[in-house]
Amino acid sequence: MKNKGIIGSIIALAVVLIGVFAYQMGSRQTSATETKEEMKTVGILQFISHPSLDQIKDGVIEGLKEEGYEDGKNIKIEFLNGQGDQSKLNSMSQQLLDKNSDVLVGVATPAAKALANATSDKPIIMSAISDPIGAGLVKDLKHPGGNITGVNNLTPVDQQLDMAKELFPDAKTVGMIYSSSEENSKSQIDRAEKRAKKDGLTVKKYAISSSNDIAQITQQACQETDYLYIPQDNTIASAFQTMINESDKAKKPVFVSVDNMVKEGGIATVGQNQFKLGVESGKMAANVLSGKSKPATTPVNVIDYGDMIINEEKAKELGITIPASIKEKAEVVKGE
Repeated sequence: MKNKGIIGSIIALAVVLIGVFAYQMGSRQTSATETKEEMKTVGILQFISHPSLDQIKDGVIEGLKEEGYEDGKNIKIEFLNGQGDQSKLNSMSQQLLDKNSDVLVGVATPAAKALANATSDKPIIMSAISDPIGAGLVKDLKHPGGNITGVNNLTPVDQQLDMAKELFPDAKTVGMIYSSSEENSKSQIDRAEKRAKKDGLTVKKYAISSSNDIAQITQQACQETDYLYIPQDNTIASAFQTMINESDKAKKPVFVSVDNMVKEGGIATVGQNQFKLGVESGKMAANVLSGKSKPATTPVNVIDYGDMIINEEKAKELGITIPASIKEKAEVVKGE
């Protein structure tokens, strides 16, 4: 009888252990299935490679991470770069849709427009777009209403030209170089031209059709103006050293609109941190992924301020004295 009792106990224990083991295996499989289902895809489309846009893209990834979404853990990031080719942007937009992206991020206006043309259903976050209304991406900044929202980096043109006036008080003529194919660039130049004329400056505008025009146009502009003003322009940014090589030969300063371009040879700016702009875009994408927000009802994040940055080495090289009033307010950087 004792043996029967022991055997019965062993059988009962075995049954319990098998049950526990089966339950744990089932839980693991369920957990694995749930984890697999939770893996979402973020499609990032970048217009072209240059330091500013690269920093924005890196910022987008960081912003997602800060909100709990990390590539390879709970999201998959699909990144494509059009390298300035519009036809590539169009086909790449479709590729990102084919990869079942849960949210799309457009880095620079042409990329955001390509995504917008590809879908009216998938949520799109535009990252650092200078003029989203002018580009036709949204109709209203506060009430986007469609499948697109994001970050509008409204360049602080008034602050920039105030600073330029302090740096170049004797200047009579400013040369503004921009790309004729970039809506964001043309929009900023229109604003800058109105403000410069209000300050009594003569404005000479020079449109380039491609980066191949930069050397010749810069030579001409340097001969005809006191200093150059450059908007946020991807075509110029991709070949900025060509411009600086020519302006340095003529000993003419280039006032830029992007923070990192000061280090690359520009004299100064009131610029916005490109990485931080990307971080804000990444956080907005994360909110869409988590279901906290929808583009239609999420106001565009308008960032219209910047930081004073000057290149002291470039100023000395060009024989320009930086006023104390600027030095005490600005970040002083050295050229690369």
